[in-house]
Amino acid sequence: MGKDMTPGMFNFSDIIARGNQGNKARLDSISKSLRPDDPINIQFTSGTTGAPKGATLTHANIVNNAYFVTRAINFTEQDRLCIPVPLYHCFGMVMGTLGCVTKGTCMVFPGEAFAPEATLAAVEKQRCTGLYGVPAMFVSMPELPGFSSFDLSSLRTGIMADAPCPVEVMNRVVDDMNMSEVTIAYGMTETSPVSFQSAADDPTEKRVSTVGRIHPHVEVKIVDDKGNIVPVGQKGELWTRGYSIMRGYWDDDERTAESIVIGGWMRTGDLATLDNDGYCNIVGRLSV
Repeated sequence: MGKDMTPGMFNFSDIIARGNQGNKARLDSISKSLRPDDPINIQFTSGTTGAPKGATLTHANIVNNAYFVTRAINFTEQDRLCIPVPLYHCFGMVMGTLGCVTKGTCMVFPGEAFAPEATLAAVEKQRCTGLYGVPAMFVSMPELPGFSSFDLSSLRTGIMADAPCPVEVMNRVVDDMNMSEVTIAYGMTETSPVSFQSAADDPTEKRVSTVGRIHPHVEVKIVDDKGNIVPVGQKGELWTRGYSIMRGYWDDDERTAESIVIGGWMRTGDLATLDNDGYCNIVGRLSV
């Protein structure tokens, strides 16, 4: 941002200037050189255990996940999303910017880092229909002095992720921020990132007690310590499988083999239960 040049990086103004007809005409030839399963992003994460590892994600991983995340909140080219979450994280990068690209949705960035007042001001000024954030962000915004002076009537939806959402927070978001269709999302960087998401019309009880149901084209099972599927409602480790599973940890075959097991199943390290309707409840972490 700004006029200062940074080695190895483009200024935002340079990116805008490159959006000319000549470069647009090159898109088809560039696309022909790419394959869906080519790595496109290495996202560093603590993973299921240990020190940060480079989760290697492909075009197919992140483009499809971005599409399904924003389909769950019924985004179209008429929507405008406020994105105060980090762009170096899958929340901002996949679910935010790329999700908007898949729907033609307008992206609104309120600042370089989250600030409650700047976020609310951006929603009001830009008439945003959606807002992303972690529960702590949604706690801080209604507590801001002068909160009631912001016009948030344009909001209808958004996503809360990365931490459980208390019912009191959900009620304030729905009642005071006009986000009646807000959803809860759960996943991990290694799964591009979202595996579960609540529906826009799910009751509040399901949004605060579960992480929703499995995403399209993704499989899930709950297993015991021997890898056997447990009965419905019984606690076990959550495993997922499908298009969203990473290629592996960059240059780390050993830890990749620990996380992606026989059959292409990704171990999440999370303890969970599934009910008869397919809603998932995360109840803790697996002891290592």
